[in-house]
Amino acid sequence: MIAAVVAVDFLDETLPVQQLKLQRRDEGLRLTPYRDTGGVLTIGYGHTGRDVAAGQVWTQGEADDTLIEDIAIAQSELDEALPWWRTLDDARQDVLVEMCFNQGIGALLEFKRTLAAIRAGQWARASAGMLLSAWAEEVGGRAARRAAPRSSHAAWVPAASRPDPIALLEEQAHTRVPELVPIRYGRMLASPGTFYRGAALIMAADLAGGPQSGVNVQLCGDAHLSNFGLFGSPERQLIFDINDFDETLPGPWEWDVKRLAASFEVAGRDLGFAARDRRSVVQAGVRAYRQQLREAADLRTLDAWYAHLNVDQITSQISTEVSQKRLGKKEAREAVRDIAKARTRDSVRVFAKRTGKVEGELRIVRDPPVITPLEDLILSATARERAERSIRRLIGSYRRTLAHDHHPIEEFHYVHMARKVVGVGSVGTRCWIFLMVGRDNSDPLFLQAKEAQPSVLERFAGRSRLRQHGERVVVGQRLMQAASDIFLGWQRVTDIDGQTRDYYIRQFHDWKGSADVETLRVPGATLYAQMCGATLARAHARWGDRIAMAAYLGPGDVFDRAIADFAVAYADQNEQDYAALVQAVKSGRIPAETGL
Repeated sequence: MIAAVVAVDFLDETLPVQQLKLQRRDEGLRLTPYRDTGGVLTIGYGHTGRDVAAGQVWTQGEADDTLIEDIAIAQSELDEALPWWRTLDDARQDVLVEMCFNQGIGALLEFKRTLAAIRAGQWARASAGMLLSAWAEEVGGRAARRAAPRSSHAAWVPAASRPDPIALLEEQAHTRVPELVPIRYGRMLASPGTFYRGAALIMAADLAGGPQSGVNVQLCGDAHLSNFGLFGSPERQLIFDINDFDETLPGPWEWDVKRLAASFEVAGRDLGFAARDRRSVVQAGVRAYRQQLREAADLRTLDAWYAHLNVDQITSQISTEVSQKRLGKKEAREAVRDIAKARTRDSVRVFAKRTGKVEGELRIVRDPPVITPLEDLILSATARERAERSIRRLIGSYRRTLAHDHHPIEEFHYVHMARKVVGVGSVGTRCWIFLMVGRDNSDPLFLQAKEAQPSVLERFAGRSRLRQHGERVVVGQRLMQAASDIFLGWQRVTDIDGQTRDYYIRQFHDWKGSADVETLRVPGATLYAQMCGATLARAHARWGDRIAMAAYLGPGDVFDRAIADFAVAYADQNEQDYAALVQAVKSGRIPAETGL
């Protein structure tokens, strides 16, 4: 066939072999005519036209030659109608070739807004347009891979209109306790890694313009490596899970994966890991996510909801890594010691460490500015009594948000409270710890009430459907965690300054344990990345369409490698943003208190 020879020459010069492979895989081969989903007579690899007639029988060679011709025709039509299409990367060229192949150039040109978004590099908008189209209905699940090819996740190029990262941090400071904001900046100054922990809003703004598969899940919203750890379940099992949900909101699952992967690249740089080792650690985490998600796709619904990682499974994993000589015995001993320590971190330990008698009264001991008792914040005895009456009402109304009748909270009474400075990104948001006592002083309970502000994702993923942000945090945590604290609840209150704010409340410490990130070595970081990746996948599988996500991820490592590339590029960006913070402090633009 002369046309086929011309097409082959055209293929050799300009047609990526990947396009041929994709069409062969996705269309499937039929050597006799059949009716497609639209009732059109079709043969070969999705070929339609006047030359297709009932009763024909093609050979494999005829089907291959016709496919080459059809792809070449699609390319030629794109060249004429959309000459800019060849400036796109190969993955996005493949998308347009397939859409033209499936629907014809006339139908493709009807995608005016989507094509404009592609040309402008507005990938999230383009992806959404494709996934809502008739083409997506026609080609089914592979539309997500075409709208947002897995390889497209590798890219990170800051938009020309990218907001000033320091301005975003300053914006957050407007709703925080003014005297604590310099502490936040001081903690972010410690390293690019601590900066990254406080930069959730900056990264949310960056991720919003990236590719999306179109599948939403309940997001953690800030899934960096330090927001995973050990805690006690109501059944008194020690389990490993996500432990921070301040930013939780439904949104694209890729955002959590990228936040987690980049955090390991950033941490690896802080720890002095070689580039090759950092990439290996990141890919191990993403691979664990992908494999766990694909396993979850095959599980029954309840099995997917109940799946979790407990301490017995962790110690078994550690033993396996040691026996396979992938983890050193010293690191294994340190991990086992950290697990044992977690069981000692409870209200009794906090009571011994943080309380004492002041003028004969049981009180939380001051440790400014990290812990500041109420009486140091409200000097007037009358105002302080009024505030404590308000706290007692808060605890009573908070009780109604707890899940159980005859709840243990009913056996405790309020004794004292103090303001607590926590974390890095959270510094400046209001956080209180309450000392409660049960039958006597040997029966303590510490609760933490943490302010819940709007999620950093809301301006990009849409506002929460829940009226209170404390409820948003609690609902998100209950959806994503394998088991949640029985004291987890929420309340909207009038604060000590007379302003109305949302809070969520939980136990301050309940067998709390976390990895000592600053001492990780490559083998330990690899195992930890795998644990975090698999845990995030379990959380996403509970609420999201795990079957669609598994189909998108596929059995190969294309997505793993793409995210590893993204992590490198975004860690470079994070270092530039960190340098901007350093400069902002040096210039006096923002104040910082270090060492706290």
